[in-house]
Amino acid sequence: MTSHDFTTARNAMVDSQVRTDDVTDAVLTGAMRAVPRENFVPEALAGVAYMGEPVEVAPGRFLLDPRAFAKLTQLSGLKAGERVLDVGGATGYSAAVFAALNAEVTALESDAGLAARAKANLGDLADVVTGPLAEGWSRAAPYDVIFLNGAVPARPDGLLAQLKPGGRLVGIVTDKGVGKAHIFLKSAGGHSSRIAFDATVAILPGFDLVPSFVF
Repeated sequence: MTSHDFTTARNAMVDSQVRTDDVTDAVLTGAMRAVPRENFVPEALAGVAYMGEPVEVAPGRFLLDPRAFAKLTQLSGLKAGERVLDVGGATGYSAAVFAALNAEVTALESDAGLAARAKANLGDLADVVTGPLAEGWSRAAPYDVIFLNGAVPARPDGLLAQLKPGGRLVGIVTDKGVGKAHIFLKSAGGHSSRIAFDATVAILPGFDLVPSFVF
């Protein structure tokens, strides 16, 4: 495919998969039109980068499908200048979009190979760090937003502790195979949450070992 073909495919992705599913944030859709998703997938899969399915970038690791990614990002309410922890950022696509939204991005990846690819893809757009996903990255905490690039089987209490008061965590919580997008809000009195939409995405590694409250 030529660069023109990829641009056409990128615009079609936004118009047919994202905007048609109640993603109305024009700044977000503009960022998704600008970031070349094909650069963040294996070269052999560049032609399917804009399909409506997750793309496998390493064994068992995926870029979220465009719909789920866009809806979660809109749900987070991420604003310019806010600090975001991108958990399980893989090759860096989500971090690139957050950077295009003028956020301050820390991209956490547990797979050293994926982290190296993310660093090469992102340059100085984000701080790419390596460590267990469920532990977050306390060195740069607290965060305004924590974004989960995959599903978890329970509320990630360890990550919630790294939010600022008023901070938000968004991700998919999966119970018996059924995935629901949640937003968790931190306040002085604790945390509140609500379910926003249904989504099926791959489980992130490491979270099955973390004991927490199961929905």
